[in-house]
Amino acid sequence: MRKLDRHNNTLEHMLLRLDIKVRHEFRHFSFFLKWLTLAIITGVICGFSGAAFHHAANFTEEFFMGHSFLIALLPLSGITIVACYRLLHIYNDEGTNSILRAARAEADSALRVAPLIFISTCLTQICGGSAGREGAALQIGGSISSFMGRKLRLSKNEIQLLVMCGMSATFCALFGAPLSAALFSIEVAGVGMVFFAGLVPSVIASIIAMMIAQWLGVQGFDFVHAAAQSYEPLLFAKVLLLAAACAYLSIIYCSSIHHAMRFYSTVFKNPYIRIFAGAVIVILLSFLFRSYEYNGAGIAVIYKALSGEASPFAFILKLILTAATIGCGFKGGEIIPTLFIGSTFGCSLAPLLGINPVFAAEIGLIAMFCGAVNCPLTSILLSVELFGSDNFIFFGLAGAVSYTLSGYYSLYSGQKFMNSKLIPVPFEKSANK
Repeated sequence: MRKLDRHNNTLEHMLLRLDIKVRHEFRHFSFFLKWLTLAIITGVICGFSGAAFHHAANFTEEFFMGHSFLIALLPLSGITIVACYRLLHIYNDEGTNSILRAARAEADSALRVAPLIFISTCLTQICGGSAGREGAALQIGGSISSFMGRKLRLSKNEIQLLVMCGMSATFCALFGAPLSAALFSIEVAGVGMVFFAGLVPSVIASIIAMMIAQWLGVQGFDFVHAAAQSYEPLLFAKVLLLAAACAYLSIIYCSSIHHAMRFYSTVFKNPYIRIFAGAVIVILLSFLFRSYEYNGAGIAVIYKALSGEASPFAFILKLILTAATIGCGFKGGEIIPTLFIGSTFGCSLAPLLGINPVFAAEIGLIAMFCGAVNCPLTSILLSVELFGSDNFIFFGLAGAVSYTLSGYYSLYSGQKFMNSKLIPVPFEKSANK
């Protein structure tokens, strides 16, 4: 009798374990199906939105390069941007910082942000403002997906995942690096605390968006790749030195933008006067630099730097002009200017370090990007998607060094650090301003 009871208890225990396992697997499978569907929908919507934004941004930048006299209309463009935001009751726009908060489930993002940043970025670039477009893409994707989540009555944390999907998809539609875009969206909001739950939906949304963007004629970056470098101790030392220099340059860049914002807001209280004054400063700087290659996103200069050609002062002139543009309230992004500064800086230092200028430009681009956004995993993965894997170990070293030495500075004041950069201790700290 006792043996029978033990046998029954064992059988019940096995059935209970099987039931728990089946429920567990079903939960994971149902999660996968749900987010596969949501990721596809988000990828489609953000793919079309991102492609439209890419073509519009390309047109406005190219149109300005062929009609540089339009820089005289930059003050009018700025006033129009401020008027559009105030017309739709956005009086204190936080830009990409608001999307980062949505990605941490701390706030929602209004749908009206998407058309506003779309139009405002085009207005900035067609009149010669020095700004990129990837930051604007994050806002477009984040605001669209946040709206979708509310309409679908998703929970707070589910909307958080959907915002990451939207950020990834729109970023990828412009940038053409799906894995980097996916990882960036889940790494950038809380540095040191990666939400891997968002990895599958973000990757799927990015791939869908990239396919749609390519179908609509969007071409990703096609940079020249440096030849594979030999693993020599001296070259590793030179890469470490270049990465360290880029880390400190990223601090200067981030601080310049934040200081410019404070300067403009302190001296010019009225937003209309502030952006008008900023536009005048940008015009004067453009005339002083005697070149318009520092206006707009500057993608053509990045291509030249990654081909081994760069003016020795290009990085500092772009830094100044971008801070002057973004600081007073013009819209766009800070990431492409970051790549501009990093690639031209690396290319310029190559002769001093005695290394291949194309290779140095690639290292500078990745190190500068990592130092400015504090996303080491994304930076290393981006190096492979942009430049191939031949020099992967050098990019890994550059990303690690830049991440450590750039401290707690960031392009985004809304970014939060969830772990120390120096010792394995969890804490919460906002980015330095």
